[in-house]
Amino acid sequence: MADPDLLAPLLAIPGVTDVLVNAPDSVWIDRGRGLERRDLQIGGPEDVRELAVALAAAAGRRLDDAQPTVDGRLPDGTRLHAVLPPIAEGSATISLRRVRERALTVEELVDLGTLTPELAHLLALLVRTRVPLLVSGGTGAGKTTLLASLLSEVDPGERLVLIEEAGELRPRHPHVVRLVERRANVEGAGAVGLARLVREALRMRPDRIVLGECRGAELREVLAAANTGHRGGMTTVHANTAGDVPARLHAMAALAGLDAAQLSLQAAAAFAVVVHVARERGGRRVVELGLIEADAAGLHVLTAWRRDGGAVSYGPAWRALAALASREAA
Repeated sequence: MADPDLLAPLLAIPGVTDVLVNAPDSVWIDRGRGLERRDLQIGGPEDVRELAVALAAAAGRRLDDAQPTVDGRLPDGTRLHAVLPPIAEGSATISLRRVRERALTVEELVDLGTLTPELAHLLALLVRTRVPLLVSGGTGAGKTTLLASLLSEVDPGERLVLIEEAGELRPRHPHVVRLVERRANVEGAGAVGLARLVREALRMRPDRIVLGECRGAELREVLAAANTGHRGGMTTVHANTAGDVPARLHAMAALAGLDAAQLSLQAAAAFAVVVHVARERGGRRVVELGLIEADAAGLHVLTAWRRDGGAVSYGPAWRALAALASREAA
């Protein structure tokens, strides 16, 4: 049987977040500067398959012809996704995502170029004053990394309840309770989804409820929690730009059985500020801040701050955003 630790040296490279195996001779890593090909040969296609099966077993999951895809977590917290042929053409594919053991501070994000000093100060103020935030971005843009850093700015006297598909968030905070989704077993029973976990969190005396990623019908529960006195919540969504966030929220609202009017009434209060992060050639960057507003036409994101390369510009919502932070801090 293949050694499930075969890829461990790649995961141990400083800064590596992802290890990707596309074929026996196609192995890649990502350490924040784009994908890099590694000089590693994993035998032949059968060896890649055996490695994928071994990793799945280490994660306590099943991977075979009857169950040709797997999504799980290795004992060290690394996230695993694998697909077997013929679903994956030619060779099994393996995707590993390393979970950061500790959250970066906002100062470290400034050093990395993810945040500007001005933005770091503003975001920390918004967090401390319980302004609800929605972090948006594409796959691998750094949403979880940024969210964990922002959660580290929460007052240590507050109780955080984190709800995730997999336990990736590791904020520097003394009072954290983690709830992790459980998928159905091979018989299709035993699932505990994100929506139920949000409802459970409401009974746990939370100061803040944080959903690692909002991706579907659980939006209904998130909106309900945010509009019943639990201020300062945060979540992430997949979106290509900050301006695309309303469309994503509408799509999720439809899955939850909410119409546009119901969404508009609740979303602006639940997610006051959008923080958009993108993966660029030089690394991961926060590139836009916006305010979510609702009017007769629906939801909109009004740009407050934008970064294009090294140039920073201020949009029509900048004064309103600064006033929001100042008002909440008063």
